[in-house]
Amino acid sequence: MRGYFVAIALLLAILGSIAAYYYKQTMAASGMHFTPPPVSVGAAVAQAATWSTRLDAIGTITAARGVELSSEASGEIIAINVKSGSQVSAGKLLITLNDRVEQASKERQIANLELAKLLFERDSKLVKQKSIPESQYDRSKADLDGAIAQLAETEARLDNKRVQAPFAGTIGIIHVKVGDYVKPGDKITTLQDLSELEIDFTVPERNFPMLRPGLDILVKSSALPGRQLNATLQALDSMVESSTRNLLLRASLADADGLLPGMFAELSIDLDNPITLVTVPETAVSYSLSGNIVYVIDDTGDTRTVSPRVVTVGDSRDGLIAILDGVEAGEIVVSAGQNKLFRGATVTVDESVKF
Repeated sequence: MRGYFVAIALLLAILGSIAAYYYKQTMAASGMHFTPPPVSVGAAVAQAATWSTRLDAIGTITAARGVELSSEASGEIIAINVKSGSQVSAGKLLITLNDRVEQASKERQIANLELAKLLFERDSKLVKQKSIPESQYDRSKADLDGAIAQLAETEARLDNKRVQAPFAGTIGIIHVKVGDYVKPGDKITTLQDLSELEIDFTVPERNFPMLRPGLDILVKSSALPGRQLNATLQALDSMVESSTRNLLLRASLADADGLLPGMFAELSIDLDNPITLVTVPETAVSYSLSGNIVYVIDDTGDTRTVSPRVVTVGDSRDGLIAILDGVEAGEIVVSAGQNKLFRGATVTVDESVKF
């Protein structure tokens, strides 16, 4: 019986020692602080800025004077007087078709014209002398007029056997060879005046009230990476395309060097209607399906804390993004290190992070 009490006493002593140990540990832990250390972040001040309103569009570069050359008549090509890619002046003879029949007809009609002139001159003298009737004089005059008209008709057919440059420009790739037979409308080559280029593009019909000729346009092309070209809105179409509800516009390029018709272009139209808005660095906005978040720093207390705000964003330019709603000018926002933040987190601002 006595051993039983000794065992119970030993067990109580052991349990008491364990309880005393955990009590000391708990009291020590209660005196410790588990507040996480401040998060180091980059910060920027939301600024009020005046931005010009812009309308973005895409378009195709065209030549102010550019045509696809073809023949007005059919026939065999007997001469090509130009090379692909060469510069030509206005009126330059490019292609000649077989015109032997027309040339022979022209020689005959020149002879007929000379005879008609001689007969008319003779009858003109005789009718004054009243040696011939007026009807013979009238017939001579009609024969002369007919000979002149027949020669002009043949010369017109000869012109149709020739393809000439309608204006000065650059010849494209020639798609025919000597001996080829061409028909009216067959593509022979292209002629482009590269000194003056335009851009055709479309915008939705709702933008029509904001547009007018003379607006400034910035142009980018993949052919000239890193460069921005200047253009001017030249004209608006007089109707909207019914199938797409888009309005066709045309802009003239100030500097066409390095570009070719048919190239793709990105346009930014200055609508000449500046607006004042709040801007922050683009890196300050965290994007998610639930909304776009900006962390705003509150430094009114002893420590700096952050709170997330859902914002409405607008355009972005030069590393800045417009905040349409959610942040006021003058507020401090987190511009780097947002991935470590949560509502109420304390932060320190790393002044070395510049934006």
